[in-house]
Amino acid sequence: MSAHMHIRRPAPVHMRSRTRAHGGLAAHRFVTLALALLAAVLLLTTMFQVRFGLAPLNRITDSLAAIRAGKTERLAGDFPEEIAPLARETNALIDANKEIVERARTHVGNLAHALKTPLSVMVNEANARPGDALAGKVLEQAEIMRDQVARHLQRARLAARVTVVGSVTEVEPVVTALARTMEKIHRDCGIAIEVQAQPGLRFRGERPDLEEMIGNLVDNACKWAASRVEIAVAPERIGDQAGLRMTVDDDGHGLSAEERDQVAKRGQRLDESTPGSGLGLSIVVELASLYGGGLTLGEAPLGGLRAELTLPAA
Repeated sequence: MSAHMHIRRPAPVHMRSRTRAHGGLAAHRFVTLALALLAAVLLLTTMFQVRFGLAPLNRITDSLAAIRAGKTERLAGDFPEEIAPLARETNALIDANKEIVERARTHVGNLAHALKTPLSVMVNEANARPGDALAGKVLEQAEIMRDQVARHLQRARLAARVTVVGSVTEVEPVVTALARTMEKIHRDCGIAIEVQAQPGLRFRGERPDLEEMIGNLVDNACKWAASRVEIAVAPERIGDQAGLRMTVDDDGHGLSAEERDQVAKRGQRLDESTPGSGLGLSIVVELASLYGGGLTLGEAPLGGLRAELTLPAA
């Protein structure tokens, strides 16, 4: 062996330790990065699966909101196999609700005819004996019965109406048509009716109910106005929901606070010479309350009575 042959000496211990430490740190960083990437992928995958999986339920939620707002009547579209039974049962429930309401209306009408005829006979027989004390008592009680029957039938009819899902009515055409009709009815009194209704406002309810409420208020205003009635419709919040505020003002002599409380009660009238049964404002109060609204009476800027009606909007 040559004397000049190079002999490799082993590396010092501290250098071997530094090399192993550097390799371990790199491996640790690699594992950490890989786990972070895996966690990000799993998180994105989970978010995608949740969003994709809940999409049909979100569609059902949006469809139910549209049904409640009156934009549609049923849940439409194709749903996954797991959600399709829920959509079918919901549509069946909506159909059943409408059928129950229609059946209730039919029964209410039948009951009205069944009770009004015997009461009319009793009243006619009592009127044929004006000097008979018994006939007078029968007539008095028959009138009370007639009023109670009319009241409870009216409440049943109104309650059946407000349970209908998805009923929406454009306000401005109804108010304008009623104003023109009332001008013709009260033409001999020379009443001018002015309407200020914001287009596009919609009442969450049925058109006959809106016509009955506004019609009663405008008719009452025309009876007591000197020459002018103003109707205004504007958006109004009712709690946390969208609503409508309808004001009917007249330029009559107005009412005191005590008189306003009295006329809002069923059948109460301040002037018996004016045609009517005294039920108009009380019907408006009952119907508005069934829809979650209300009626308040106050002083109008024109000098007469202000009737302010609040109703839910669509």
